[in-house]
Amino acid sequence: MSEHELTIRVADLDYGSKEYEFVVRAPWIRGALEDHDATTNGEDGHLSVRASKSGPDVIVSGDLVATLSTTCGRCLGPAQFTVKSKIQALFVPKAKLIPAKKGKKDEEYELSADEADMLAFDGENVVLDDLVRDELVLETPMIPLCSEDCAGIAPPPGSNPSVDAEEKPLDPRLAALLKFKNEV
Repeated sequence: MSEHELTIRVADLDYGSKEYEFVVRAPWIRGALEDHDATTNGEDGHLSVRASKSGPDVIVSGDLVATLSTTCGRCLGPAQFTVKSKIQALFVPKAKLIPAKKGKKDEEYELSADEADMLAFDGENVVLDDLVRDELVLETPMIPLCSEDCAGIAPPPGSNPSVDAEEKPLDPRLAALLKFKNEV
């Protein structure tokens, strides 16, 4: 995934807002979620956003819809679910978010609480790829189900003694124990 799919050019924005419609392609979803349990069900998703400038910053809000597939948490069969998520983000120029360090090249920069709510962009393009991937991952259920009434994994034959007792005749050597059990 070296190429960005969901990009807004900042030069195209003014201080009003502009609508953008993106197709979130199934192959892109598969690549974005390759290290995650969920993946695409083969259908494209859809991202509809409104972007506007506020000084050097870019405000993005909209809706993401995508159908994903994963393994059912009960029966281990295939389970599909639809992600319908509201997206809101404030993008600030990278230079504004992480100021130049004075003589401390090897030290890691730690974000403040105010900066943690912001996303960085390069000054020319706002890339929504990471934001969309994060939403897909966060909206994946912890225990996905193929259906609400999923019974789970069926027990293997011979593992339920009460059913087996009705099906098989009683071993005559155990008849005395059964008689003792019924008397108590």
